[in-house]
Amino acid sequence: METIATDIVRTLQNAGYEALFAGGCVRDRLLGNDPKDYDIATSATPDEILKHFPKAGTVGAHVGVVLVKKGGHHFEIATFREDGEYADGRRPESVVFSDAENDARRRDFTINGMFHDPVADKTIDYVGGQSDLKAGLIRCIGTPEDRFREDYLRLLRAVRFATRFGFEIEETTWTAICQTGENIRHISPERIREELDRIWVDPNRVRGFDLLVDSGLMEHLLPEILQLKGCEQPPQWHPEGDVFVHTRLMLSHLPDDASLPLVLSVLFHDIAKPATFSYDPDEDRIRFNGHDKVGAEMTRVILRRFRYSNAIIDTVSEAVENHMKFKDVQKMRASTLKRFMARDSFDDQLALHRVDCLGSNGNLGNHDYVIAKQEEFAAEPLVPPPFLSGRDLIERGLKPGPHFKEILRTAQDLQLEREHTSREQALAWLEDELDSRE
Repeated sequence: METIATDIVRTLQNAGYEALFAGGCVRDRLLGNDPKDYDIATSATPDEILKHFPKAGTVGAHVGVVLVKKGGHHFEIATFREDGEYADGRRPESVVFSDAENDARRRDFTINGMFHDPVADKTIDYVGGQSDLKAGLIRCIGTPEDRFREDYLRLLRAVRFATRFGFEIEETTWTAICQTGENIRHISPERIREELDRIWVDPNRVRGFDLLVDSGLMEHLLPEILQLKGCEQPPQWHPEGDVFVHTRLMLSHLPDDASLPLVLSVLFHDIAKPATFSYDPDEDRIRFNGHDKVGAEMTRVILRRFRYSNAIIDTVSEAVENHMKFKDVQKMRASTLKRFMARDSFDDQLALHRVDCLGSNGNLGNHDYVIAKQEEFAAEPLVPPPFLSGRDLIERGLKPGPHFKEILRTAQDLQLEREHTSREQALAWLEDELDSRE
């Protein structure tokens, strides 16, 4: 991809324009990482760019951005610009085409404000990005309050970059985040969700979690998480402390490649404990009766607030609702256990249970039991096609009704428990069952 991007730069330079790699790809190259995409900044106007790339898209031409597709990749080519006033905390009211230095000074953070000339192999840095990159600092370009006022999402982006690279947030930038964090509420839920998701799936997600809490952003984004603080738990099961500490510990035990639904289920699995907290004086113990079911509904409300897809909402809320069932796996009949394990998202639910244990008493007995059962059941589908169907009942004179489900469920239980190993056995059982009902 870099070779193609360099060819685009060379084409513009040969035509007499200044053209450079810009932003994140420059940062990533200096860090020794392969950029996921290459953005190009140039002195050429959109009309001039289109003369050399006539098939390019013009969806962003009004702000100086042209989209070029080449070699199966897309490249944004943007004219150097200065932005006008930001009335909505998101986008400028106007833009004025400018030069490279002024274009750099309108960007968010110094590490994202550098250019690189791939033809001359030279980095151009007007904002001190190279020194901050070496020092491991996230620093706003210019006055932090101004940069955040231009786009309040930058408050969250600062946390994301600090999470991704393990950098510190420079003091004045951090102070501005803490003092102006409430403005994140002006940003659409969809844009917030995208930034949060990148934090949650990052291997360094615990640092992101801490920064969100310490900066005050969590209060404006997920206040339900902060309500976990001070919610005490039975010490015999949770020696680690309150629900907040437990949840954070679980995040720290997740694998680097944890899926987004798994991370979200960790965050919300105990979200209803404050609402369901009770103390039983007779047994001298804390209880959270129904926190799994109440938590599932709370999870749905929270995820809808951020406009998640129905698929994500269903998967995460199911994990929250079922997470307490793992305590009973060793008591389940084989048929019940197989159905429990056959759900599409079971692997993530098992992973949730694992970190739930690691973040509390460390007892992995039920987890290991399920792993052993997975190996035991691996030779065939957990829930194979049933031997019997409603047609078999109709053919024997039964009329459809609630008893259909009861009979078919019992027949499938016997099949899952290996008491029936063929359709013939199941049919013979059915004849006996119907005779007993006459």
